[in-house]
Amino acid sequence: MNRLDPCLIADLPPFEALEPDALVHIIQSARSSRVAEGAAIFEQDQEAQSFFLLLDGRVRVLKTTPDGQQVIMRYIMPGELMGIAQALGRDTYPATALAVLDCVVLIWNGQLWNEFVQKWPGFGLNTYKMVGVRLNDVQTQVIEMATQQVERRVAHALLRLAHQSGRKTDNGILIDFPISRQDIAEMTGTTLHTVSRLLTAWETKKLVSGGRMQVYITDPHALLLLAEGRT
Repeated sequence: MNRLDPCLIADLPPFEALEPDALVHIIQSARSSRVAEGAAIFEQDQEAQSFFLLLDGRVRVLKTTPDGQQVIMRYIMPGELMGIAQALGRDTYPATALAVLDCVVLIWNGQLWNEFVQKWPGFGLNTYKMVGVRLNDVQTQVIEMATQQVERRVAHALLRLAHQSGRKTDNGILIDFPISRQDIAEMTGTTLHTVSRLLTAWETKKLVSGGRMQVYITDPHALLLLAEGRT
């Protein structure tokens, strides 16, 4: 028996303004699953049989290019849908989703996507707005890689992560999930050596600080000026 509570999704952006009966139907159509840190939730080019909602944890979405290079496209936060190949008119997943932390996800059969969109236009409107935002983010990332020096790209990437998942602490704004220098390199189309060199220099200037798998932004205004090329 499905005991999932509609309150789990009622206040999340994809389901805002839906009637209680709709929330009950949607939640009862899902199943929950725990995904261990490091495990794949879905993989690039795999048949898209399901779509997902992240309830807890963090997820890294990465794409492997034809030459074998891995590029981190985005991080998924709790409350976000993922694996929505149907919204893109695809029958396979365009990227791989890996659990950065232990995660809890809701899973729906992919065939339900069109049913949900047709029955509840609010759900369709909310999710397609989200798709638009993500496509705009990808476009911004591509433009940055093509036009900006690596220092600005890395600064932009850190500021986006801080905006998405930053937590104020006594040491600065902590990017609130484990992230390595290699991850930052894969987000910005550069090398581990370059990211390490930049972060070391920025630590000396007290723009950032951190340890293994942690990044604090200690001077966000100065980092923003750097990202915008105003230093």
